[in-house]
Amino acid sequence: MELISTHPIITPDLGFSGNLFGGQLLKWVDGDAVAYAMQVCDTNKLVTLSIDKCLFKKPVKQGQLVKIYAGVDSIGTTSILINVEARQHNVYTGKQHVVLSTNIKFVRVDDEGNSIPISDRVRLKVEQSKKDNINLTK
Repeated sequence: MELISTHPIITPDLGFSGNLFGGQLLKWVDGDAVAYAMQVCDTNKLVTLSIDKCLFKKPVKQGQLVKIYAGVDSIGTTSILINVEARQHNVYTGKQHVVLSTNIKFVRVDDEGNSIPISDRVRLKVEQSKKDNINLTK
């Protein structure tokens, strides 16, 4: 998985319990994952089709960091499935704990919102990156 973003937790991100609001984390995960998928697919014409079950495993407090990681699970004819992990990062020790993991499926669309194929060039790029164990967005 590649590191795709880092978010410092500030007061507006907190819910009533004083922890990171789950809706804010989901917003980051979806937005960061689609940006990653756009880079992989070489297009900005992607929409979220589905987000798998999200289990919030650990609270995140103000002043901590959340790092979001992503990787391509698979590519279909018109869709791409991205594995996503949000990890609480301790700036003092460098230790990380997964706070949320999920899979998000994005679909490539035309200007009218109809699904269209992902290019063979992208498919080959993903296959090659998995063989060579290299990052897709570098």
